[in-house]
Amino acid sequence: MITIYGDSRSGNCLKVRMLCDLLDFHYAWREVDIMAGETQTQAFLVKNPNGKIPVIELDDGRTLSESNAILCYLGQHTRYWPQDAWQQAKMHQWLSFEQYSHEPNVAVARFIKLYQGLPDERLAEYRQKVESGHKALAVMERALTDQSFLVGERMSLADISLYAYTSRAHEAGIELGNYPNLVAWIMRVSEHLIQSKHRQGVA
Repeated sequence: MITIYGDSRSGNCLKVRMLCDLLDFHYAWREVDIMAGETQTQAFLVKNPNGKIPVIELDDGRTLSESNAILCYLGQHTRYWPQDAWQQAKMHQWLSFEQYSHEPNVAVARFIKLYQGLPDERLAEYRQKVESGHKALAVMERALTDQSFLVGERMSLADISLYAYTSRAHEAGIELGNYPNLVAWIMRVSEHLIQSKHRQGVA
């Protein structure tokens, strides 16, 4: 049993829940209200001095933060971890892409729009994030031209990581109508989640 500290609306937290659900891991969810400053309390900073979510806590009290690091810890030696060394490297390439090119744009644009309601003082930043977000999505669109998933024909941690905010890009004001490969990929990943829930007997 692990405990996940997160915000239900956060894509970074969704990644962790997705993987746990796909692997049928048992976990306890602890909702953290970032807008109320709950990640800055002394109790939370003991778990993650960086004051961010998600965080997982093991039964022995050890904690781990940074969503993609958590994915790698939980997902290693599972069906979402490629066997081939080249494909492992490609998976890590996409995980880095997600953190440096995708999430800082799509997720931040979504935060400004969904969480903050597009305040005037952040409109210029928001527009720049949307533009850069489209550039990141175009990279994914090209990669999915002739393969089902980001690292080939099997789903990996790369797909789980990038699905989280891509599937919610519309909440950032970023529409996916011009990305048919991405839309098809989202449907494939979603189908994996649906099948997982059916296996677990979840309606």
